[in-house]
Amino acid sequence: MQNIWQIIQREWKRIFTLPVFYLVMLIIPVVLFFFYALIYNKQEAKNLPFAIWDEDNSPVSRQLTFFLTQREALRVTYRVGNEAELKLLIQKGKAMGAVHFPKGMEKQILSRHPVTVTLYTNAASLVPAKLVYKSVAEVIITGSAGVILQKLVKTGVKPERAMALANPIKLNSYQLYNATYNYQEYLVPGLITVGMQMILIISSMLALNYEWKTETMEELHQLSEGSATAVILGKTTAHLAIAWINFILIAFVIFPIFHIGVPAATGKFFFLYTLLSLACIGIGFFISALFKDVMLAGDTALFYTSPAFVFSGFTFPRWAMPWYDQYYATIMPYTPFLDAFFKSYYMNLSLQYSQNELQKLLLFCLVMFPTAGLLLKAQLNQLKYEAKQA
Repeated sequence: MQNIWQIIQREWKRIFTLPVFYLVMLIIPVVLFFFYALIYNKQEAKNLPFAIWDEDNSPVSRQLTFFLTQREALRVTYRVGNEAELKLLIQKGKAMGAVHFPKGMEKQILSRHPVTVTLYTNAASLVPAKLVYKSVAEVIITGSAGVILQKLVKTGVKPERAMALANPIKLNSYQLYNATYNYQEYLVPGLITVGMQMILIISSMLALNYEWKTETMEELHQLSEGSATAVILGKTTAHLAIAWINFILIAFVIFPIFHIGVPAATGKFFFLYTLLSLACIGIGFFISALFKDVMLAGDTALFYTSPAFVFSGFTFPRWAMPWYDQYYATIMPYTPFLDAFFKSYYMNLSLQYSQNELQKLLLFCLVMFPTAGLLLKAQLNQLKYEAKQA
């Protein structure tokens, strides 16, 4: 235990004094986390620029246009006279969508003929396009029901009966866990945690092979008395403590400042974060023990961690990916962490609902740490043999 404690202290000293460690583990997280939060500080996509192409110019089309101007998500900024002008606005990014009221629309409605209103959206921006569609669809459905209601009332039908006939099925829609499509609330925690995976793997990847680069492995060998287990335990504890410092930054500084997250689920978040940290440290140690060359180990770590956000299923469902991408996702600890994070943090469910994901994170730890220890033990034995030969 004394040897392990000395290794912990030694590793902390290296972390706080060597730029390669304190830049990655202490400086970059602060800059990166605030940067992510500030990017999405607007939080929601509101006042999206919108265009109207009204060929009907009737009381009905003007009423629908008025309803569109009242939608919080839309800002009617352009009125166009043809489709080419409309598409040009979207192509230039000046409008996120547009609606076309065809000529003779009111007459067709009054004569009880169906009318097609065309909506144009810029689907290259998925969330704004969805918000535009949602707002316009609600206006058109409400307007259509209103026209039918007026016609029924004019024929002598009582308003209550007319309402039932005009809108026989009422839909109640509930958006759960991100009801306002809040970018900051939804994306920032995901970006921060995937950033932590990369930071933890890269920093722990340097923990062993950087000893060879700085020619201090002999010192570490003597301090541990040749015990690879003592080295792994000491360095793991030191790196986990720094990871906890970053957790304090995330949960008690970033989240409160930007009003992100679910404070009631902070304890479960800490537990999941700790498991993710251990899994990442274990992977980093494995890479570090596998490759003595720092550049090769760094390239391997970057190649392994870079696609984590894409393959995790955060922005696109994993089941819709090709099988080989789904397989790649399973060999990254961020994937089970994210599944558990959604359940335990966003939905504030008990950790019991995340048993499968917790087992996968534990499996990373149970495989990576012993394997890294065996590889390091072989290196220490080789170092001891070379010392005897010298």
